[in-house]
Amino acid sequence: VLITGAGRAEGTRAAGGRLKAYNSIYTIDADGSVLSVYDKVHLVPFGEYLPLQPLLERFGLRQLTKLPGGFSAGDRRRLMDIPGALAALPLICYEIVFPGQVVPAGERPDWMLNLTNDGWFGDSTGPYQHFQQARVRAIEEGLPLVRAANTGISAVVDPLGRVVKALPLGVEGVLDAALPRRLDRTVSVRLGQAWLGFVLLAALVFCGRRRAKLL
Repeated sequence: VLITGAGRAEGTRAAGGRLKAYNSIYTIDADGSVLSVYDKVHLVPFGEYLPLQPLLERFGLRQLTKLPGGFSAGDRRRLMDIPGALAALPLICYEIVFPGQVVPAGERPDWMLNLTNDGWFGDSTGPYQHFQQARVRAIEEGLPLVRAANTGISAVVDPLGRVVKALPLGVEGVLDAALPRRLDRTVSVRLGQAWLGFVLLAALVFCGRRRAKLL
């Protein structure tokens, strides 16, 4: 079974129809049949689409992908059924960096799969920052993470954020590692982002009281 990223087209330009393009993940069986498809939901502005795209395209502007009309967003996040594997949550590129917006409501995957192309960052802080954000999401959700990046950093990360195996930036190779078990629902999963607001409010109150005493 192959899990890979690819563009996906839907519709037709014939007879005035509209051709839609999606940034997608495919699961492909050994005989070449497509078992499942996930279309990226959270697109990158100016990378995969332009805000006010029809207007800005009239002035000759294009997003980084240079696709006329830009990519279309998928309808929702969905788990992928992979033969011989536990239920996976597919996430494309920067979809993994948004706290509280990764796992679909009411669903609990066994692991997260993050496919990404960080090649345009080159040898800079970008790929390292993206990888650390992905590790934070594994801790937040209590889920193991498998990350495949075409130019690195690729890794298997356990639900405590510990790197099980990794390929560094700019290194080609193969990772062979056991998939860690997921944890029970974490505090973050149970309470959502409300607890963070409470902590910030408590910190502001504490700092305010301390400042008042000093004055």
